[in-house]
Amino acid sequence: MKKVICKYEYDTDRSELIKKIVTGHFGDPAGYEETLYCTEDGKYFIYVNGGEESPYPKEDIKRIAKEKATLWLAERE
Repeated sequence: MKKVICKYEYDTDRSELIKKIVTGHFGDPAGYEETLYCTEDGKYFIYVNGGEESPYPKEDIKRIAKEKATLWLAERE
């Protein structure tokens, strides 16, 4: 997925996958995934996608500061 945020393109195909978290199972309307990525420029973002009853009912990309990315990782260890 690609998304432009503040004139910068975030692309899951051209970024390094750091960690993926899956909650629920495939087809679960409350299930979702969160995937942390880092671009070549060192910018972090989270790709989110889920079922219609999840916190992420549609596919999206959310940019995140390096400090928050570090906290995100620590909370999911």
